[in-house]
Amino acid sequence: MNGSAAALRLGLYYAALFVAVGIHIPFWPLWLQDRGLSPSEIGLVAAAGYLTRLAASPIIGHMADHSGERRRLMIILAALAAGLWLIFPLLHGFSPILVLSVIAIFPFTGLIPLGDTLAMMVVNRHGLDYGRVRLWGSLAFIAAATLLGKALGDWPVTALPFLLAAALLVTALACRGLPDLKVIRHEDRPPPVLPLLRNPVFLLFVATSALNQMAHTVYYAFATISWKAAGLSDAVIGLLWSEGVVAEIVLFAISNRVVARVGPAGLLLVAGVGGVVRWLVLGTTASLPLVAAAQLLHAATFGCAHLGAIHFITRAVPQGLSARAQGIFAAIAVGLAPGLITPFSGQLYERLGGGAFLAMAGMSALSALLAWHLTRRWTGGHVMET
Repeated sequence: MNGSAAALRLGLYYAALFVAVGIHIPFWPLWLQDRGLSPSEIGLVAAAGYLTRLAASPIIGHMADHSGERRRLMIILAALAAGLWLIFPLLHGFSPILVLSVIAIFPFTGLIPLGDTLAMMVVNRHGLDYGRVRLWGSLAFIAAATLLGKALGDWPVTALPFLLAAALLVTALACRGLPDLKVIRHEDRPPPVLPLLRNPVFLLFVATSALNQMAHTVYYAFATISWKAAGLSDAVIGLLWSEGVVAEIVLFAISNRVVARVGPAGLLLVAGVGGVVRWLVLGTTASLPLVAAAQLLHAATFGCAHLGAIHFITRAVPQGLSARAQGIFAAIAVGLAPGLITPFSGQLYERLGGGAFLAMAGMSALSALLAWHLTRRWTGGHVMET
């Protein structure tokens, strides 16, 4: 398979996956609300999803590094997630929904870091621009969020589980077309991961990323509900979510130049500073022009953070540990840390409404401080050897 074909197939995978993400992140809280869950209960369900990553990502990363497999495992995970989402319409009440959320999120969240690991293997083999491949996922997110925002004016929110299941099934089919790259199979055991967990530079990177992810918890769980309460329509809300991703796409389109100029640690610093500004705006006003302007900073808070993390792991961690390093990053920074804070985010939103974003600005400031230290401590190469 040549580079152009590999890039096309990766683009199709990201597009299918992020249709599912574009349904889940902006609108799933509305389905939970329709089922009668309170803001605190919605926060707990969101937290359960984050915390599930704590187990899912390292377990799946270990399986991938031990077997050397990437593509086949991704197909299984996507198909399993599709089937599990079809069970949600049968459930009512907080406890059953919470339990199924944990089960269904396990394969879904395990798929994402594994796909990023395979993508970087393909990118490095063929000399591709990761950002230009990944931007097809962002375009799909925009399409899903915008079109679904308009459709929910006529469709019931009860359609969401079926739409998610369909998107995940298409993702499984897209995984079948991915390059079947493998790393050296470890029959006895893969290289030990404990030295990585003791490495101060890697831990500083994880802490920086974790604080950035924590700063997004109010946004992901309650932005749609907050904007709807402020009088914005579903269509406008869909456009606001999409607008942020448009800025992200512009960044991804020039990502090679940005990474070369700023570096992975520098990108994490930009993400933290951008978060301070973005959450201060969302915490102090619901004015549509100001909210729309703040949404452009999604390119910093998500786009720069994502590129910084992906390129840091690729440069700093040996390939034999790559899936587990990605899994550890996802488990702690994308799972444990935001999972622990999300229940408090729900309580903050119940008490403060949009003012809960102000606490997120403080977390972004801490993330920026740690990122500044990372720029001074990391030399740009492997932090350890296998």
